[in-house]
Amino acid sequence: MVETRPSKIDGKGCFALRKIPARKKIGNLKGEIISLRKARKLASAKGRIAIVEFGDGRALNATFFEDTMKYINHSCSPNTYMRIAFSRVEFYALKKIKKGEELTCDYGPTHHDGKLKCQCGSPACKGFL
Repeated sequence: MVETRPSKIDGKGCFALRKIPARKKIGNLKGEIISLRKARKLASAKGRIAIVEFGDGRALNATFFEDTMKYINHSCSPNTYMRIAFSRVEFYALKKIKKGEELTCDYGPTHHDGKLKCQCGSPACKGFL
């Protein structure tokens, strides 16, 4: 359903191989469950990470896993949303996604604390992550 390709937003991106209808589940982010403490330590030590916090002292670390879903880049005008449930991170289409379109998600609060310049290119861009 998706593939990894170079992205105009940042590095690699996740792209639709076919049309995806609105509200369709796209897939789960693969990774290992680690403590929040370990996740934040990793976030401060590495430039690029793929970590999602669960809010219960744990996080999903996808940084070292080869998974196309981890290349869903941030956008202030996303076409997917992330659902965190039952120790899983799932992605769903927020609206109809065209074949070849890059999948994007609003990451919400990040470890960057508003210090990383956003590169999404959206007219509604907030400027920073």
